[in-house]
Amino acid sequence: MNTVARLARDERADFAAFLRTLSPRDWDAPTLCSEWTVREVVAHVVDYDTQRFRDLVGQAVRGGLRLNRMNALGVARKPDRTPEELIARIEEHLEPSGLTSAFGGRVALLDGLLHHQDIRRPLGFPREVPPERLRHALAFARYAPPIKAGKRARGLRLVATDVNWAAGSGPEVRGPGEAVLLSIAGRDVALDELSGPGVAILASRMDG
Repeated sequence: MNTVARLARDERADFAAFLRTLSPRDWDAPTLCSEWTVREVVAHVVDYDTQRFRDLVGQAVRGGLRLNRMNALGVARKPDRTPEELIARIEEHLEPSGLTSAFGGRVALLDGLLHHQDIRRPLGFPREVPPERLRHALAFARYAPPIKAGKRARGLRLVATDVNWAAGSGPEVRGPGEAVLLSIAGRDVALDELSGPGVAILASRMDG
């Protein structure tokens, strides 16, 4: 297993372990994905691993080739899955497969890490994300079209002060790596943790 796929596996294992600590009420709580509850975010995370190519094509067609609609269809496919079923699905597929194995597992790592934080932050369960995972996720995020991070970060110098990572040129955006990642991925909740002349520019792009 290559380095990134291993990191993705570790992130999923940590995610599943965290989910086992949640109360039944937590599963219906809101997340940073504004239209989804915790249960729906987890359903999204487990959706793509076992789908065959023809299933993905069908979902893409039904979703009008728009990723947000495709994701919504996946979440709605089995709305009655219990927390135990969803956690078991993650634990059965810790290693990236299918669509999530793309780019050496980078899709799985970025998607899993972002959604892990999407759940933790609103529930008030912060954590220190392992630096190696953050560095790989930050580097890939800038080139991952679905989250539009490249568009938000265009013309900015991003500096993650806690994980020895920087990229880009222009007005600087500086702060903890997790806050940088969440912000370029469109989560404005982390903007207050950043500093530098580029923050105002990044904030103006949150809806883009």
